[in-house]
Amino acid sequence: MSNQVEETSPKKAKKKKESEEMHDEQDNALMQEIETLKAEIEEAKDKYLRLFAEFDNFKKRSVKERFELMKTAAQETITSLLPVLDDFDRAKKSAESGAESFSEGVQLVYNKLFSTLEHKGLKSMESTGVDFDPEWHEAITDIPAPSEEMKGKIIDTIENGYTLNEKIIRYAKVVVAK
Repeated sequence: MSNQVEETSPKKAKKKKESEEMHDEQDNALMQEIETLKAEIEEAKDKYLRLFAEFDNFKKRSVKERFELMKTAAQETITSLLPVLDDFDRAKKSAESGAESFSEGVQLVYNKLFSTLEHKGLKSMESTGVDFDPEWHEAITDIPAPSEEMKGKIIDTIENGYTLNEKIIRYAKVVVAK
C-alpha cells in the first residue's frame, strides 16, 4: 500500500504542478487582457476628452462668429446710406456759405438719420488737422504745406471716413500737406 501512496503522490504532485501552471497561464492571459482593456479605456477616455474639448471650442467659436455677424449684419445697408450722409453734409456746407437755405426740417431729418446710424454703431472719423495714417485715410492728393508744423497732416477731408463697431467700413479721402 505504501507503494501505491508513493506512486500516487508523484502523480498528484505532477497533476498539481500542471494545474498550477495552467492557472498561472490563465492568470497571465487574464492579466494581459486586463492591461489591454485598461489601455483601450484610457485611449477611449483620451479621445472623449479631446472630442469634448474640440466641441466646446466649436461652440465658443460659433457664438463669437454669430456675435460678430450680428454686429456687422447691417454693414451693407449702412454703407449704402453713407452717400446720403455725404449729400446732407454738402447741402449743409452749401447752406452755411449762404448759397441756399438749409431748412429746419431738413436739419431734423439729417440729425435723426445720423443719430439712428450712430446707435447702430456708426462713427464718423475726424480727419482734418490730424496726422496722415494710411490705415485710416486714403490720400487723394497732396499739396505744399502752408507751414512747417502742417507737414504730414491732413489739410482737407474730401469724403468722411466711417467705422462700424470699431471696424473701418469706409476710409476717409483726404488731402495731405507735404
